[in-house]
Amino acid sequence: MRELLKDLEARRAEVRKMGGEDKVAKQHSRGKLTARERLAAFFDDGVHFEVGMHGTQMGLAAGDGKDRPAADAVVCAFGKVDGRMVCAAAYDFTVKGGSIGHTGEEKVTRLRQMALRGRWPIVWFIDSAGARIDPGASHPDSISLFAGSGHLFREQVIMSGVVPQVAAMVGPGAAGTAYIPGLADFVPMVKDIGSMALGGPPLVKAMTGEDISEQELGGSKVHSTKSGVGDGEYKNDAECITAIKKYLSFFPSHCEEEPPRIAVTDPTDRREESLLDLLPENPRKAYDMYKLIAALVDHGEYFDIKPRFARQIITCLARIGGQSVGIVANQPNHMGGVLDVDSSDKAARFMQICDAFNIPLVFLQDVPGFMIGSKVEHEGIIRHGAKMLHVMSAATVPKVTVVVRKAYGAGYYVMCGRAYEPDLIVGWPTSEISVMGPEGMLGIAARKLFGDAPPPPELKQQMVDMLQKNIDIMKVAGWGLIDDVIDPRDTRRAVAWGLELARHKRVERPFKKRGIIPV
Repeated sequence: MRELLKDLEARRAEVRKMGGEDKVAKQHSRGKLTARERLAAFFDDGVHFEVGMHGTQMGLAAGDGKDRPAADAVVCAFGKVDGRMVCAAAYDFTVKGGSIGHTGEEKVTRLRQMALRGRWPIVWFIDSAGARIDPGASHPDSISLFAGSGHLFREQVIMSGVVPQVAAMVGPGAAGTAYIPGLADFVPMVKDIGSMALGGPPLVKAMTGEDISEQELGGSKVHSTKSGVGDGEYKNDAECITAIKKYLSFFPSHCEEEPPRIAVTDPTDRREESLLDLLPENPRKAYDMYKLIAALVDHGEYFDIKPRFARQIITCLARIGGQSVGIVANQPNHMGGVLDVDSSDKAARFMQICDAFNIPLVFLQDVPGFMIGSKVEHEGIIRHGAKMLHVMSAATVPKVTVVVRKAYGAGYYVMCGRAYEPDLIVGWPTSEISVMGPEGMLGIAARKLFGDAPPPPELKQQMVDMLQKNIDIMKVAGWGLIDDVIDPRDTRRAVAWGLELARHKRVERPFKKRGIIPV
């Protein structure tokens, strides 16, 4: 036994060397941690149980032993993060570029099974060149079998909405490893290091002739600002790992649990005097909705999702009274808060994730409606807007709506207007609910009255004033279409009451196999 254990420890020590000193040094020179260093930083006190440590490449490794990649380029483990069990897989770029091999994928499959059966979150640290193309490997790693990665994507879909899934782009993710973030819930990226693309620069060059760098093709900036696949940029591995822990702290371990509640010292009936001066006197002027969010949530702390993508809508996680909430808020500071294709997709995805994991939704409305014109129509604004509407209607978590200023047209619907089952809907004295603003209504009315000629200036202002009175919030409240008109300083108190009211809500839906979401 002692001899066997001595041999076992020697084998483990060899595996822990990963790709060797030179490869590890090269990894560090790029400002990157190794796969094992990432897991040590991620799990509480670095303690975890590794799964499949002795896995290695099939093929030559089974014969003369010349090619035994350590752990087959992926380290799989489970352990505790902030006291709760989490499963994690870290692709090891120091070993064959972190490429997906048959044995490595068998290991990750085993880890996915553990996560799904045990109902634990799963996290990928992706630093991988994609599927392995290795002439030295025999049949099991052959290209035609995709190293077994086809099961990965199907199983990710099966896990979707059951347990939280995080794909951290701490290096490249090409081809097969690019679809992991595409199917994950949260995709943090290390700035100027993380990247993802279905085909890397060499393949793009070979197939299209385009000469482009990895970061220009699918780097952290591209995916955090243009494509929306990334959920945020973080300056290094350590900051990225901290963000993952923060994100998971808002979520239950699985869909049949409630999100964790934490003790807070910030009273829910706290009045916020600064909100009296948040809105400018001119209703056409912009302001920063983040100031309202900071005033509303516990200790002013929130976790922004996709902060640089589709900036006219804010999606963030926070707590009110220690309870996790997802906040969807229009941002007048950017494009007046108007909804377009990207903002609709951003909001719909966020609402789906919150609804899947029992996180209540809070809506802060100041929306002029959906963008109009040939550009957005050609982009499919109807189906993208319908996607947001579909998710909103299907959501069964507690929903609280605050109308801050404008609530116009279909924007009012998709931001949880009265018909969409808000458990509490309140408005500030400055709020307006209408099919459109008075200027838009004037344009339609004036065309009927005066044709193509503009209305007389003195009459124009009289008509605007008359239309403005018809959409005044006190008139809407008089019709019973909102639950109360509140003092802005009491917004936190009102939202907390709404969340408490709906804490044990139950919503019955007719049986169906599944809804058909517009895509």
